[in-house]
Amino acid sequence: MATQPEFSETVRKQVETISQHGIPAVAGLYDLTSIRLVRFAATVTRSQHDAEDAVATALLKVVSEFDLLYRARNPWAFLLQMVRNEALLILRRKKRWRVVASKLGECLADLLIAPAKLEAIESQESMQQVWMAMRRLPTEQAEVVALKIWEEFTFHQIALTLDIPPATAASRYRYGLAKLSEFLGTEIPQEVGDSPNRP
Repeated sequence: MATQPEFSETVRKQVETISQHGIPAVAGLYDLTSIRLVRFAATVTRSQHDAEDAVATALLKVVSEFDLLYRARNPWAFLLQMVRNEALLILRRKKRWRVVASKLGECLADLLIAPAKLEAIESQESMQQVWMAMRRLPTEQAEVVALKIWEEFTFHQIALTLDIPPATAASRYRYGLAKLSEFLGTEIPQEVGDSPNRP
């Protein structure tokens, strides 16, 4: 196994390869670093799935903002920093939305369990409000929310299913939950989502 300085130098060479051969060479960086990055991210997130999401999002940012990595004095340390930032963002989002998503998940799961009884479910006031809020979401957000809550997919799995980047899946989920919370308004019980620090 390479020592830290050796590995850092290998990462630097891979970054130079990307600068010479373009974005397709990012696959080599992924192959080189992903296991280590996921292992590191998991120490922050305490979750393999969240760690994978953090790494996928960070590496997607490398593609769109490659100059930041290329100009970094130590590309490996910079990459670790990017992954840590993404992992911390995931933790903050999870904390903020955990209870709201749980409540929405219960309601949405009820809809999924008995789709044939959709009219009966919609006749119940709270179910109808959740269902109508879901229907107000743009399709691209609604499908991500459904996959995340109903299927318990990771953002990577959602990305594969919908043929979108994991970062896009994550942002659509975040915006979808924000809109659902806004649409449902006071229908989300006080203890579920209305903490004083909620943005």
